[in-house]
This record gives sequence, structure tokens and C-alpha cells, in this order.
Amino acid sequence: METNSASSEETYPWLGQWAPIREWVGDRIVSSLELHSWSISNLKFESTVGLSREKIEDDQYGVLGPMFEQLGRKTRQHPDTLLFALLKSGFAALCYDGQPFFSAAHPARDENDNDIVYSNLQAGAGAPWFLMDTSQAVRPLVWQKRTPYEFQQVTNPNDQHVFLRDEYLYGVRARVNAGFGLWQLAFGSQAPLTSDNFAAAVASMKSLRGDRGDILGISPTTLVVGPALEAAARTLLKATSVADIVTVGGVSQAVPATNIWHESADLIVTPFLA
Repeated sequence: METNSASSEETYPWLGQWAPIREWVGDRIVSSLELHSWSISNLKFESTVGLSREKIEDDQYGVLGPMFEQLGRKTRQHPDTLLFALLKSGFAALCYDGQPFFSAAHPARDENDNDIVYSNLQAGAGAPWFLMDTSQAVRPLVWQKRTPYEFQQVTNPNDQHVFLRDEYLYGVRARVNAGFGLWQLAFGSQAPLTSDNFAAAVASMKSLRGDRGDILGISPTTLVVGPALEAAARTLLKATSVADIVTVGGVSQAVPATNIWHESADLIVTPFLA
């Protein structure tokens, strides 16, 4: 979820779940909303390259062009480095309710106003994978922009730096940051990426309820993995059939079966989870 910032930090007042829509009988029933305060501070980032004027003057074959293109590429990738690193840290980093973003003990209340907990975590010790619902107005992650990335250069021959060092400066500057949104829209696992574990994650997200017990209507849309799990993820979501082990006459053998998870979610494979 992209947001524009107007100060050094922004506070996001995440609200408890609205009461479900009910048949209007008698007076309205007014439900109070639980307010949580969560702030994301903007950070300042830069990347700077210094080049002697001779290098610029002698660049007859455009060998410096790719360097500037690479600077632009790194700039476009920078949000990914922050967002995916944040996602990976979610097993320990706290979110707005005081629990780790991926936790088995997110506090909530049932329809009888009893304290309960919900989980968006699957325990394990392997490479992490993440299932998210990105179809909602609010998203599991927030990308906050105070000052967009801007390219800067110091090439005036009369500039003090150029005059003293005979060097041009080229760089990028931005004030941005990434933060957690709603934990309900993300599920984190370090268990093996198998059909059974994926099914358990989907079922857990779809069965989440808000305060007072109403179904939230969450439906995961996106699976995010690092390079180590790319093959498993493509087999899970892209293969039309899978091998099913059956036993005939006491002998186990693999037979083709329909892959029920084929194209059930978009796949993002990112090197920034490595």
C-alpha cells in the first residue's frame, strides 16, 4: 500500500474490525472501534558516484552510459530491498498489536467479548515463504514516500568540488521507508512448501474472524518466495498435474493427479529473500 508522507513520520490508526452488517430491527446497535497507533518514520537514502572530468571527456564509446543505467536500475529496486527485508523480519519484528507480525498469538475477541488469539504463523526451520491477500484497500505492507527518488548531479565547472578535485558527482536521494500494515492479510511459514502446508495456510487465512466473530472475507492472492523455494513454488502453482502415490497390491507407485492449486495464486520470486 503506497502512502504519501507530509512529515518526518506518519501515524497509522489501524482500527479494530467493524461490526458485521445486520438486519435493522429496532434502534441501531453502535459498536465501538478499538484504535491502535502505529508509526513509520521516514529514512533518508542516497547513492553517489564520483567521476573525474577526464573520464567524462574521454568517454568516446559510451562506456559510462551503462553505469548510469545501473544506477537507475538500483534505484528502481531499492523499494524491493526494504519491503522484502521487512517481510523476512516479520517473524520477530513487532506490528501494531504488540506481537510479531507473524505470530501465533495475535489478540482478538469473540462474539461473546472473550479474549482469544489468532495465528498467521506456520512454525518450521526452513526457508521462509509468505502468502498474502493483496486485493484489499489496505495491504499487509506499507510503502511510505516523503521525498521520491531524485537524480542529482554536480557538473558545474565553477562548483567548489569540481574546481578543487576536477571531479563530477552523480547521485540519487530519497526519503522513504517500509512498514507493516495489517497482519491479517499475510501468512508466514518456515515449514516445507508442500501442498498440505499451503492448504493449511490458505484455510487459516480464509477462516480469520474479526472482533465479535464476523468472517473477514480474506482470500490469499499472492505467494512470495526466495530463490531456494522457486522450484517448489512453480511446481505447486504452475504444474497442471502432480504425482500421487497410490498402493496397488502392496506396491506403491506414482500416478498423475490433477493439481488443485494450479494458478490459485500469483507467484513472486525475489532474490531479496535469499
